Amino acid sequence: MQQEDQHLARLVVLCVDDPCCVAARPTPRLPSLSFSITAPGSAMFGTESSLSMFLNTLTPKFYVALTGTSSLISGLILIFEWWYFRKYGTSFIEQVSVSHLRPLLGGVDNSSPNSSSSSNGDTDSSRQSVSECKVWRNPLNLFRGAEYNRYTWVTGREPLTYYDMNLSAQDHQTFFTCDSDHLRPADAIMQKAWRERNPQARITAAHEALELEDCATAYILLAEEEATTIVEAEKLFKQALKIGESCYRRSQQLQHHGAQYEAQHRRDTNVLVYIKRRLAMCSRKLGRTREAVKMMRDLMKEFPLLSMFNIHENLLESLLELQNYADVQAVLAKYDDISLPKSATICYTAALLKARAVSDKFSPEAASRRGLSTAEMNAVEAIHRAVEFNPHVPKYLLEMKSLILPPEHILKRGDSEAIAYTFFHLQHWKRVEGALNLLHCTWEGTFRMIPYPLEKGHLFYPYPVCTETADRELLPMFHEVSVYPKKELPFFILFTAGLCSFTAMLALLTHQFPELMGVFAKAFLSTLFAPLNFIMEKVESILPSSLWHQLTRI
Repeated sequence: MQQEDQHLARLVVLCVDDPCCVAARPTPRLPSLSFSITAPGSAMFGTESSLSMFLNTLTPKFYVALTGTSSLISGLILIFEWWYFRKYGTSFIEQVSVSHLRPLLGGVDNSSPNSSSSSNGDTDSSRQSVSECKVWRNPLNLFRGAEYNRYTWVTGREPLTYYDMNLSAQDHQTFFTCDSDHLRPADAIMQKAWRERNPQARITAAHEALELEDCATAYILLAEEEATTIVEAEKLFKQALKIGESCYRRSQQLQHHGAQYEAQHRRDTNVLVYIKRRLAMCSRKLGRTREAVKMMRDLMKEFPLLSMFNIHENLLESLLELQNYADVQAVLAKYDDISLPKSATICYTAALLKARAVSDKFSPEAASRRGLSTAEMNAVEAIHRAVEFNPHVPKYLLEMKSLILPPEHILKRGDSEAIAYTFFHLQHWKRVEGALNLLHCTWEGTFRMIPYPLEKGHLFYPYPVCTETADRELLPMFHEVSVYPKKELPFFILFTAGLCSFTAMLALLTHQFPELMGVFAKAFLSTLFAPLNFIMEKVESILPSSLWHQLTRI
């Protein structure tokens, strides 16, 4: 700076002494020369002084306005992020980072497989015409008198809800009654009996009907609700079978004589199929499994169009009990079709068969080192397919959640279906060595494959959002209903929400208590820089003063 000032002075003296300069400019105007040629550091110093003067003149209202503006911007970002997440299932900031910033940094975008599978899931879902929350009759439902009532006697709890029993009453009226029941006194009594809410009133009405004449539906009601053992229920069903077969043969001859006879034949067919199915279930419960399998096969051959009872699921369970896995595979090949509605029994039985081929030698450590073989990959994919269809089953199979008696009606893909499946099939999974271990190691990986949000689906139509409400109606109050696993919100949405709330709170407190907030701000800053000051003091005490002086000069 001093050298530059001396150089300026010499220039001024030379300009004054030169006659050419004097002639050209008679009035030297030294002050203007001195202001036009300034030192290099004076402009920066003026900027810093003006900036400090500007900051000193700011009022607390400016800081309140600044904080409020940042809070508003954070709130707008939060709203946009939440809307984008609800519509597209992912964070906008995260998607931009992955799609645009990662390729610039040399990364690879792995979102294309998910997007392609997502589009396939949407295409498959458009083909599905299945009602979201349709309630189905449980193919493996228990007997009220011999099983449900025993549970009530022992525990004092009611295993069936009123909603479930009301659905059963509607089924009974649909299957066991018709418009011509008034022509036969016993059938007229039974038509009223199926509408009775009181169990004892229904049993009394069935006995009244039997006093008039032999009635198949009256025996059915007594076998279901009055018999206290499976042996007693089987005897009553055998009596009902004799009457049901004779009624079926008579109505079969008259079915084409009018609409009334057609309805009567349809009712007699339903009664006969129901009786044979329940007799097969009695044989299965009494240990005569081969006899039960034969009865089920004969029934499916005799009435191939009556798929409403889902007898093939009873057949699958009986074949698994016999460990006849080849026949199980044959039944699956027939009913595990894309055009047919799926069930937990179909999906998890298919997974069990594929897991059986590799589960005895499966080791997670070995698989992580060498990778999965083709057979292991097929088994894992089958488990992922089953878990996506009904994600509630694994916790029951792995005994992470306690079981209860299954309801008489189930909701497919719901907790009620998971209970009904596990209640009868847990023993089959335990019998296959290593199957539960393979399920334990792989089932949670399903949720990493399904695109956001989880309900969007990957292999099946989207998961119904109303299952929890329907399961709550089907399952007793003492049972904790399992819900569909949810993924956590993206980090950016949580961060934006926290930032918005924090800045809004700061703006409000600064506006209400400016002096107090100033004290807090100074205390916060002093606390924040305390470790740095402590380190600097330690460094000054350790280093020699001369060395520290030279370092500061550098």
